[in-house]
Amino acid sequence: MRVEFSVWEEAGPCTARKFGPQRLPSCSKSGTRPGGWGRGTWLGTGLEMEYDCEGLRRLLGKYKFRDLTVEELKNVNVFFPHFKYSMDTYGNTYNIPIRFWILDSHPFAPPICFLKPTANMEISVGKHVDAQGRIYLPYLQNWSHPKSVIVGLIKEMIAKFQEELPLYSLPSSDEARQVDLLAYIAKITEGVSGINSKSWANHENKTVNKVTVVGGGELGIACTLAISAKGIADRLVLLDLSEGTKGATMDLEIFNLPNVEISKDLSASAHSKVVIFTVNSLGSSQSYLDVVQSNVDMFRALVPALGHYSQHSVLLIASQPVEIMTYVTWKLSAFPANRVIGIGCNLDSQRLQYIITNVLKAQTSGKEVWVIGEQGEDKVLTWSGQEVMSHTSEVQLSNRAMELLRVKSQRSWSVGLSVADMVDSIVNNKKKVHSVSTLAKGYYDIDSEVFLSLPCILGISGVSEVIKTTLKEDTVSEKLQSSASSIHGLQLQLKL
Repeated sequence: MRVEFSVWEEAGPCTARKFGPQRLPSCSKSGTRPGGWGRGTWLGTGLEMEYDCEGLRRLLGKYKFRDLTVEELKNVNVFFPHFKYSMDTYGNTYNIPIRFWILDSHPFAPPICFLKPTANMEISVGKHVDAQGRIYLPYLQNWSHPKSVIVGLIKEMIAKFQEELPLYSLPSSDEARQVDLLAYIAKITEGVSGINSKSWANHENKTVNKVTVVGGGELGIACTLAISAKGIADRLVLLDLSEGTKGATMDLEIFNLPNVEISKDLSASAHSKVVIFTVNSLGSSQSYLDVVQSNVDMFRALVPALGHYSQHSVLLIASQPVEIMTYVTWKLSAFPANRVIGIGCNLDSQRLQYIITNVLKAQTSGKEVWVIGEQGEDKVLTWSGQEVMSHTSEVQLSNRAMELLRVKSQRSWSVGLSVADMVDSIVNNKKKVHSVSTLAKGYYDIDSEVFLSLPCILGISGVSEVIKTTLKEDTVSEKLQSSASSIHGLQLQLKL
């Protein structure tokens, strides 16, 4: 469902005059709705008409939470009575700069919001707006039903845009270029892509070695402490998205770690070199698919905003299930695949190498062992490097090492240490090999877009190279292909 309204009225050839929601002049024409966002309804302000509750209820018949959406839109009508709605239409609007896309998971997922400037207006890129006109506000980022409502969102937009103007008037010679931008917005289907604003991106180099951790739970705290202890970041931001004192960040605030900032504002992450996702949805869903979808819904609000604030960063995913959430982040961010990686089997690989060298005292003469594939029971062990051991010796050594590895659990602090090691390789461009979740399409005859752990060289741009391993058994490739098939099947059921 799209909602359109105006908090602006053109006042002259060079200015835009702000006004409140009580004045909402607009007009609308029907056209073709762009695809890609899922089921929805366009709702545009303009013609004053009686609010048809039952008619809207019928239009939203396929919405999962229809009654909640109808009640909220009824409340919108009380505050903003000049609107109209229609199903599956796209409005070629005039003088209606702000557009909402209300998803079929509303009100539990926030709307997606864009500026829709007229042909003689230009977007002013800044803290709350990107080059394509997508709007980023704390109210959207902290959306939580039933506390968050569209009326509240509109009020915050009015307040924030009074502080920082999102639009300015163009000279007539620039109108043709603006028409191209309007066409782009009309066709956008996969969130923010191709952001290229020099005025915003030029700030990127002002902060050296800045890292952001998203999530104030045990894993987020562990990552923050490990990164701080290693002295990797000149500035470390921990985004605590929990309400009140529910998060575990209070003690960090009390004891005030150097160079660590705790914030609830996503814009505090701006210009990070690495953004680490540790958040997981704690919903009460019954099925595994529902749990994963809850994470996806949360990421739909987080990833585009964080990608906007740190457009040249590497996104490191520690949220679970890591292979699927890395894929989701890749799709939502529109980042190149080399800059979106999951923690994968890095911890298991580092542990296994330690066990073989320091516990079993085996002489591998330069050969390295890796845990690859999918986290959990379906992970696979493989070797890289020159052939110095017989295949039988490799198998025997691998089996003994795996027996010792299986008794080791993955505590938050141990995962945090592993994450810090990967961040060190990225930020300091160490070109060190880690077994991380990367796009596996094209490797081991995998033909689907899935992320699996493979040995990768990590540097400032993320994955610079995938290391070839010496696979001796067809069963290893078969296991990887089986994991890829299973993951791909679940991905197809998700609503991005």
